[in-house]
Amino acid sequence: MGSTVQFQRPDGQTVNGYLADAGAGTPGVVVIQEWWGLNPQIRGVAERLAEAGFTALVPDLYRGKSTVEAEEAHHLMSGLDFADAATQDVRGAVQHLKARGSKVAVSGFCMGGALTLLALAKVPEVDAGVVWYGLPPLDYLDATQIKAPLIAHWATQDGAFPIASVDALEDKLRAAGTRYTGHRYLAHHAFANETAQGHQRIAITQYDAAWAQLAWDRSFAFLGRHLG
Repeated sequence: MGSTVQFQRPDGQTVNGYLADAGAGTPGVVVIQEWWGLNPQIRGVAERLAEAGFTALVPDLYRGKSTVEAEEAHHLMSGLDFADAATQDVRGAVQHLKARGSKVAVSGFCMGGALTLLALAKVPEVDAGVVWYGLPPLDYLDATQIKAPLIAHWATQDGAFPIASVDALEDKLRAAGTRYTGHRYLAHHAFANETAQGHQRIAITQYDAAWAQLAWDRSFAFLGRHLG
């Protein structure tokens, strides 16, 4: 089980986060939440990474708030300053893990996937990135600033991030010479979120255990290669 910790942003403000510690000398991963907040599911992601040998830190972007209601999640996400979250909260979390003397990746889901791409362009300390079905408006992304290797997992039936928007992103990444590998799955949005099933899921989401496992296997291999 992980624990709540505090870390400093570059501007000196203090932020809470959830730390799943894999032990001294292990590489780090900053995990960025979906729009639901720092909830049990995303803490479980951090613990899964720790069990695989990566110390994971989830910054609390909503400052203690989380929800299971889509309308409230949309409200919370709409109130988030994405530039501040990427350059301050996420960068502070990266620097906190870097202070342990290891390489650090950033990985995020849905809203967190969009923030992962922004962080890769704006946080020079990042060593690698793993994006799960999320991207920002492309006008806000300077792909030429992404220097770290990147892997991404996309759902071809995604109702939140249509695959045509992924095509445009990948064109931009190729033009910038980004070290990028993209994987596409015949799946719906949030296919790696085990709570997106049954009565709990919203209409555009659907968990798929087989695709999720394959994406995780690819992610762990990628992280081992670039953080080891």
